[in-house]
Amino acid sequence: MDSIIINGGRKLVGEIDLQGSKNSSLPILAATVLVNGISVIHNCPELTDVSAAIKILEHLGCKVKREKNTLTVDSASVTCYNIPQGLMREMRSSIVFLGSILGRTGKAQLCSPGGCEIGLRPIDLHLKALKTMGVTVVETAGEILCQAGSGIKSSVISLSFPSVGATENIILASVLSKGRTVIINAAREPEIQDLANFLNSCGGRIEVRKEGTIIVDGVEKLHSAEHTVIPDRIVALTYMSAVASSTGNLIINNVNPSHFMSVVPVFESAGALIRTDNNHLQIKMNTRPIAVRDIRTMPYPGFPTDAQAPVMAFSCVARGTSVIVENIFESRFKHVNELSKMGAHIKVEGRVAVIDGVKYLEAARVSCPDLRGGAALVVAGLSAHGATVIDSVSHIDRGYEKIEECLKSIGADISRNGNQRIV
Repeated sequence: MDSIIINGGRKLVGEIDLQGSKNSSLPILAATVLVNGISVIHNCPELTDVSAAIKILEHLGCKVKREKNTLTVDSASVTCYNIPQGLMREMRSSIVFLGSILGRTGKAQLCSPGGCEIGLRPIDLHLKALKTMGVTVVETAGEILCQAGSGIKSSVISLSFPSVGATENIILASVLSKGRTVIINAAREPEIQDLANFLNSCGGRIEVRKEGTIIVDGVEKLHSAEHTVIPDRIVALTYMSAVASSTGNLIINNVNPSHFMSVVPVFESAGALIRTDNNHLQIKMNTRPIAVRDIRTMPYPGFPTDAQAPVMAFSCVARGTSVIVENIFESRFKHVNELSKMGAHIKVEGRVAVIDGVKYLEAARVSCPDLRGGAALVVAGLSAHGATVIDSVSHIDRGYEKIEECLKSIGADISRNGNQRIV
């Protein structure tokens, strides 16, 4: 299994081009199942989660071709309605195929998804919404069989929590239905709007309103279209955390700052100088960061749970005490034990983590507990004294495209598989 080795203490200086969003690419690829023709998806990152989605598409009968960061999906021959357990377990967000398969074939059979163990991600909201839409749901022996014998019914669905996955599945299931579906308290993440934009370019009729209401007017069919995936805001925040941790001056290209402007003040309060324009962001950090006093993860536009771990990593070397409250997932502090091996002073009680910053971290051998926890270990390793060895980096490959090559291009001393001498 691959490892990443980081000789810490190097400033990060230069420019990087931001990859396409993982959290947009996966639901958009699922949405191509609904298209009666060819979908061309640009800016689709090379990630293991994307590879898993391609395997699912091919199993369903799609023909998929990749040329660098462009995927061409021909969904004309989709007939299959089930996903085997082995494919479902390769990524957590595989459940998003439920809505698209159901919308295309009228039935769907699959099991619970896999991926990172960051806490329960129950799909009760998904299934409850589908039942409201006239879908029969049968759960047996870990499998779910959904059938819409008389078609998806128009309905008004009020979500008790603005779940991203449930919102996506409702949109996907209803875009080819008859009548109007209204989602109240829907997720508002930029990735939801990106999914709607793709479907609308294919002939869908979806309106995403700012207050959290989504209106889907069903259409008879979707036609071929091209779409460019939005930039990955979480990857941008991760690289910003790396600069905050190790100091430097970084320009991130192909970025949409409006997607995470609510998080920028966290970095500014830590002492970072940040400048933005339409598609660039510059972050400059000249000294050790200042503690971030109170961070609470919330649904968009609040502080994203996916950015919690990387921000915690730079808080480990901040001056003062930082407090982070995780409100989304109950098991998303698994990176704390690994950061503690590097000398971090972190106390966790329930959903609250208190981080007393230390002057510097010490290199250690650590292991990625999950995708974003792995990114946090990279951020920590970049500022640590000595050579940090990070194992189980397959988690990182799920969401970060060639992370070691990107960081090396801006001055990091980083390699994969131990090819670089450890000092």
